Amino acid sequence: MTTSDVWTFIRALITNPSRVSAIAPSSAALARLITSEIGAASGPVLELGPGTGVFTDALLARGVSPGNLTLIEYGAEFARLLQTRFPGMRILQMDASQLGGQDLFKAEPAGAVVSGLPFLSMPDKVAAILNGAFSNLRNDGAFYQFTYGFRCPVPAAVLNELDLEAVCIGRAFCNLPPAAVYRITRRGVEIKQTIG
Repeated sequence: MTTSDVWTFIRALITNPSRVSAIAPSSAALARLITSEIGAASGPVLELGPGTGVFTDALLARGVSPGNLTLIEYGAEFARLLQTRFPGMRILQMDASQLGGQDLFKAEPAGAVVSGLPFLSMPDKVAAILNGAFSNLRNDGAFYQFTYGFRCPVPAAVLNELDLEAVCIGRAFCNLPPAAVYRITRRGVEIKQTIG
């Protein structure tokens, strides 16, 4: 992460703290954990709220090709930063809660969604974000979400309403603050993981 990335993060935090909802950019440890089950064989990957691109870098390091990554970023300052850092990558500046009406993947749906969105500070949008993301996700795909909280950031009522289940896949203690990562899938569907 560059000094420019840190200043972009700090400016966004000061301008709209509820949208950023973090005291520091995500660590490399959290990026490794949230992307640990994703690789080139996952196919297209959708990233929500990439911010400075820490998770994007981790996805590229795991073998996901730039052409298989679609980034959804609401903040104009982060969208500009991402366009500079990842030229030619598909970056859409939009609200992730509007994904439901979008057909983002023509050839094949996404195999994974990685979310850096602050679900705990946007409870009124969580169901719409998940519904839209799963409409662009293949049946055996998974949605990966991190949280600073002590339990899954998706309320049980929302999981039940959308027929989803969540499992904690690990915790990143070397993150400020420490974070947990949850894998959210369609209930009863065995997912195809890319581990290694």
